[in-house]
Amino acid sequence: MAAFCRQALDWNRLIPLTCVCLARQTPYLGKQKKMTASLLRRLTTASKGGSFQELSFDEPQKCMQKLVCLPENLKTPVGQGSLEVEMVFSALLDMGFSDAHVNEFLSIQPSANCQQLLDIISELMLLGLNPEPVYIVLKKNPQLLKLPLMQMKKRSSYLRKLGLGEGKLKRVLHICPEIFTMCHQDIDDIIKVLKEKCLFTVQQVTEILHRCPNVLREDPSELEYKFQYAYFRMGIKHLDIVRTEFLQYSITRIKQRHIYLERLGRYQTPDKKGQTQIANPLLKDILRVSEAEFLDKTACSTAEEFEVFKKLLAREEEEPEGSMSDEEEEEEEEDEELL
Repeated sequence: MAAFCRQALDWNRLIPLTCVCLARQTPYLGKQKKMTASLLRRLTTASKGGSFQELSFDEPQKCMQKLVCLPENLKTPVGQGSLEVEMVFSALLDMGFSDAHVNEFLSIQPSANCQQLLDIISELMLLGLNPEPVYIVLKKNPQLLKLPLMQMKKRSSYLRKLGLGEGKLKRVLHICPEIFTMCHQDIDDIIKVLKEKCLFTVQQVTEILHRCPNVLREDPSELEYKFQYAYFRMGIKHLDIVRTEFLQYSITRIKQRHIYLERLGRYQTPDKKGQTQIANPLLKDILRVSEAEFLDKTACSTAEEFEVFKKLLAREEEEPEGSMSDEEEEEEEEDEELL
């Protein structure tokens, strides 16, 4: 009799979760609705000490396993652990994730605490991300699931202060998913360079982080040099640097294309008044296009000539001025004749 009472109590605790699962798995009325009502009536009767003839001791467990399609490695006997997984599964489905997404989450870190998984995903959703971007982020960077919740909350708060909320974080996480696991000081150093060295406004810094999140991976001194090259050498103003996403390109790509156009007479650094004697090509036609399109439409040159120039430029970058031997100078003159 005591064993029967304990079993009845176990079934009674399963009733709320069973109701949720049955409701989710019954999208239409009719036969399934009758089956749901019948099953709940049988469970309730058993939990109140009624007859056990209609319901065997194994039936609640079988029902739960059928109602929730968990990954094979997570189908454990009904207990505290499996109930927690099932409740998290149900909560994630309510957030808008598909069955495939949830199964993938549970398989990324099988040993992860289910509540930890739910907390991390909830924080990402609160930042304005939709289910699909959250899935992609966790797929790329599963280490996020191991972050302490307090660290996740602090980083989320910091990103909001930078203006990276309400949907802007989607692009940042797609390009730089490690933003949550990066050292806080590293991010601060980049922000400091943009604000204090490059003199971008707070709003412009937000736009740079949104449009060019890969700047977070750069060395602060190299980022400052790239800005100085754009501002002083090419004559590009702050607003254009932001709008054209200039900072996302490598300094090598920038210098190769800019100096090549300059030596061809197709680009001129603006004077103090911002004026030039020729019409410079648009930045998007210099940096955003492929090399073939750049040579064909902007430089009006051949790939062979550009390759020779890149070798010459690399040699100039490596050697200080006046250190070339006579033979090297002759070779350079021969190469320049090809241009």
